Amino acid sequence: MKPIYFDRNSSYLTFDAKEELNREIQIMQKYPGLIIECTSHTDSRESNKYNDWLTDRRAKRSIEYILSKGINPKRISGMGYGESQLVNNCAENVKCSDEEHQLNRRTEFEIINSDIIQQ
Repeated sequence: MKPIYFDRNSSYLTFDAKEELNREIQIMQKYPGLIIECTSHTDSRESNKYNDWLTDRRAKRSIEYILSKGINPKRISGMGYGESQLVNNCAENVKCSDEEHQLNRRTEFEIINSDIIQQ
């Protein structure tokens, strides 16, 4: 499952994010026992408190979108991690391009029970 990305200081789903979520929903519909966890992240350019709040919003919006398509709430969970899990070296006070920061503004999806796909 591919991550989705967010604009800076936003928890709103972009068109591209919805397209990817729709693919994930199709997978969940194909495998009705599949359970996933979503983890949301930010770049390092705001305060820790704000980034924690923002990633909680990103996780909730991602989950709400999936649930709006008829997926059972018991099949998805999520959590925000703020800026604690950067995918590159763009920590506070490190000069990075907007594209590099973008990689950190994401929600990732992990399949919790991968054995269900092999059945």
